[in-house]
Amino acid sequence: MSSVLRLALLLVLATAGLWAGRADAQVQRTERIAAELVPMSAWASPGSTAVVAVRQDIAAGWHTYWRNPGDSGGATTLSWTLPSGVSAGDIVWPLPERQRLQGLMNYGYSDEVYLPVPIEVPASARPGDVMPLAVEGLFMVCSDEMCVPDELTLRLDLPVAAGAAPLDPSHGAAIERVLTSAPRPAALVARVTREGETLRLTVTGPEVAGLEGAGRAGDDVYFFPFTGGVIDHPGEQVLSRGPDGLTLVLPAGRAVLTGGLNAPLAGVLATPDGAWEITAEIGEPLPGASGAASGPSLAAVAQAALFALLGGLILNLMPCVFPVLAIKAAALSASAHDRAEARRDGLAFLAGVLTTFLVLALVLIALRAAGQALGWGFQLQAPPVIAALALLMLAVGLNLSGLFEIGLSAQGAGSRLTRLPGGAGAFFTGVLAVVVAAPCTAPFMAAALGAALVMPAPLAVGVFLMLGLGLALPYLLVSLSPALLRRLPRPGPWMSRFKALLAFPMYGAAGWLGWVFARQAGADALALLLAAAVALALGLQLWGWAQQAHAAGRTARLPGAAAGLALVLTLGLTALAAGAARAPAGADTPAGAGLAAAAWSPEAVAEARAAGKVVLVNFTADWCVTCKINERVALSTSPVQAALEEANAVYLVGDWTLRDDAIAAELARHGRSGVPLYLLYTPGEDAPRLLPQLLTPGLVAEAVRTAADAPPA
Repeated sequence: MSSVLRLALLLVLATAGLWAGRADAQVQRTERIAAELVPMSAWASPGSTAVVAVRQDIAAGWHTYWRNPGDSGGATTLSWTLPSGVSAGDIVWPLPERQRLQGLMNYGYSDEVYLPVPIEVPASARPGDVMPLAVEGLFMVCSDEMCVPDELTLRLDLPVAAGAAPLDPSHGAAIERVLTSAPRPAALVARVTREGETLRLTVTGPEVAGLEGAGRAGDDVYFFPFTGGVIDHPGEQVLSRGPDGLTLVLPAGRAVLTGGLNAPLAGVLATPDGAWEITAEIGEPLPGASGAASGPSLAAVAQAALFALLGGLILNLMPCVFPVLAIKAAALSASAHDRAEARRDGLAFLAGVLTTFLVLALVLIALRAAGQALGWGFQLQAPPVIAALALLMLAVGLNLSGLFEIGLSAQGAGSRLTRLPGGAGAFFTGVLAVVVAAPCTAPFMAAALGAALVMPAPLAVGVFLMLGLGLALPYLLVSLSPALLRRLPRPGPWMSRFKALLAFPMYGAAGWLGWVFARQAGADALALLLAAAVALALGLQLWGWAQQAHAAGRTARLPGAAAGLALVLTLGLTALAAGAARAPAGADTPAGAGLAAAAWSPEAVAEARAAGKVVLVNFTADWCVTCKINERVALSTSPVQAALEEANAVYLVGDWTLRDDAIAAELARHGRSGVPLYLLYTPGEDAPRLLPQLLTPGLVAEAVRTAADAPPA
């Protein structure tokens, strides 16, 4: 009987101690959050591990953050004050919510959340004592418009008693549920492989083997990295399943794109059957982890394909492509009254366009898979390519001027116009149209190609081919339509004069490419390229004389041999020019199109934004015709200059004339694969506004004034 009385007395004392401890655990509040330190169990036993939790009651429209907050915000931090011998472990983080805000993705919590923390109780703790626990909590509490760091001091007096303790009646069950569902270690094997601008994460093990269900990652499977900047948080995670596990293709973040993948990838893999903490070592993909990929949604693929088709159609109106299409239009007019020939030319032109786009897509995808940060127009970042294109434009112009013929026959030599014969000529013109289209970016193209380059390779190739179809479609429709063909003028002397005039856009293109080459490679390399151009013109003139002699039935060994030597000299001088390429003096000073500009860098953006300034960023390149037109007709005008001065704005230029992985990473972060890209940062807003690819002075000036007049967040 005496033992029963002692047990009852002990329970009464423990309950009284618990009540006293809970009475001191007061809720601390701000306008945005209420927080308190609460226990899972009614008391703590000597030598055991007790669990307490920081309970957050978050106001509607606000949220706090996980250990990796994502693209903005900051994780909750705890600083403990504990009795001697008592220690606190790390936060047991519940699985976070994915919180998308404009172009950002954050990881955090809303409404109510418990953050459990294990507390090691020393064996020397005496039943009947009370452990005073205190913690300084720093909560970054954010809404869609602003973030506020709230610092609160939370206290709990936790009773000490012998024996197993029951759950706290108010919070114990909720904390237990968090501990049960929280991500935990598992017997999983994981590997991560960098493939261009993506990371391939493969995971195998019993917990992920045989997972059923379709849908892209994010519906039922998602990877939360522990460290920010390793993946692009807003990007889509593409899932495929294999018999032994699964594969996630993750868009790489800025840290990987600029610094490489240098450490294992750690984080939480959330699945329908639970969430698991994994650490993926760098290595080859694991066998059995992949199968049929769920891939991007059908709507995303259809939108990218439609945008690519529209972009290709508009590309026909851009200054890069128009001269080549004018040449083909003249050729079509010549065959307009022969339906079979017109149809053949239209299909051959389409084949040339699609073949070239296919080659470009495969090369671009392969280089990105090898770790290169490249985008649309990547070939124009190489001075040797610019040099070759300049000479090609010169050769086309000389051909149109009648200096030499391609496919010249013995009959009718004097009356033939300068053009490539038949389907071969149409095919080559399609190739040439794509080659010269690279410096231009039409509306819709940027979004389409940006989406394509994070898709699986077959889908990406399909989007590129849709862009090619858009470029070739007008010419193809005319060639296949008898009604439209009848409206074209008949061949006559006008065609000779028209083709001679078309030579001059080619000369202009050659001169412009020479200027780009000088910007990339310097004056010495330009001198060698000009010498190569003279040698090329001489060689083609000699070749033309040899053709005429051969057509007249005479031998032309000397002109032919001299032409060959001149063309060999051209190749040698071009190689020397490419080899002499260097960054020209002052290349690090951005071309601000007449505006006071500074070089773009993430640090420059952060510094200007920290000062509360409007920031306009212009990602451009000397070889980008669209960029230069925008700078001439919009960015360099007095209305834009006045708006920037009134707003005390900072104007930054990211020059992508030569390859720059940091700029490529920034383009990819905003869903773009090439220039131009225009970003306008408003003070107090996390995400920038993306301006259109075709600018007007009024549009830019109004956007700058709107950003400057925006109320502070």
